[in-house]
Amino acid sequence: MTIRAVVWDIDDTIFDYTTADRAGMRRHLRAEGLLGRFESVEEALRLWREITDVQWARFAARETDFLGQRRDRVRVFLGTGLTDEEADAWFGRYITHYEAAWELFPDVLPALDALAATHRHAVLSNSSLHVQEPKLRALGVRDRFEAVLCAADLGVSKPEPAAFHAACEALELPAHQVAYVGDHPEIDARGAAEAGLFSVWLDRGGAAAAPGLRRITGLAELPGVLRADTRFGAPSTFG
Repeated sequence: MTIRAVVWDIDDTIFDYTTADRAGMRRHLRAEGLLGRFESVEEALRLWREITDVQWARFAARETDFLGQRRDRVRVFLGTGLTDEEADAWFGRYITHYEAAWELFPDVLPALDALAATHRHAVLSNSSLHVQEPKLRALGVRDRFEAVLCAADLGVSKPEPAAFHAACEALELPAHQVAYVGDHPEIDARGAAEAGLFSVWLDRGGAAAAPGLRRITGLAELPGVLRADTRFGAPSTFG
C-alpha cells in the first residue's frame, strides 16, 4: 500500500513545545512575581498542564469555546476570579515569553526535505488556526504544508475519527493513503490508526511501550518506516 501524504501534529512533534513552555513559564512567573507561589518551575508547569488537560476536555466536549477554556486555565491556575479582559491580558503576557523560546526540533527540516519529493504534507492540531498558523510561519515551515487544520475551527478534535478524516478530505486522499505522525500514543497514534490512517507514534523520549502502535524515536526513522509500509507486516520499529 502506497502512502502518498503525511499529516503532522505540531506541538512536541515538529515544534519543541515542552522546552518553550518551560522557558516561557519560568520567565513569565518571574516577571509576574509568582515564582514564590510554587516549589519549582516544574511544579508550576505540572499544575498548568493538568489544568490545560481538564479545560481542553471541556472544550472538546463543547462545554466551552476556545477562548473560554483558555481564560479558565488562567483563572484556575491563579485561583482567582479574573474578568475575561484580565485573563486575556495575563495569558497574553505569558505568550510573549513563550513565543520567545519557539524552536523546531532539529530533525524536522531534514525529514521534511527527505520526503518533499515523494509525499504531500498537511497539519492536524488540537488547537486553533489563530494559534498554529502564526506559529508555523514564525518557525519558517508554513509553506511546507498544503493544509493546516485545527480542532477549534473544525468543531471536532483528535482522537475522534472525524478530525483525521477531515485532514484526508483536505488532501483529497483516502485514509489508507495517508500517514499521521504525532507524539501522543492515544490521541495521535491510536486515534489515527482507528480512523484508518497509517499511524506513526513519535516517542522522542523512548519512555514507554504502547502495544500495537508503530513507534519511532526520531524523525530520521520516518522515511524508512513509510517505505517499509506493507500493512501486513510490522516494520522494525513496531512496538
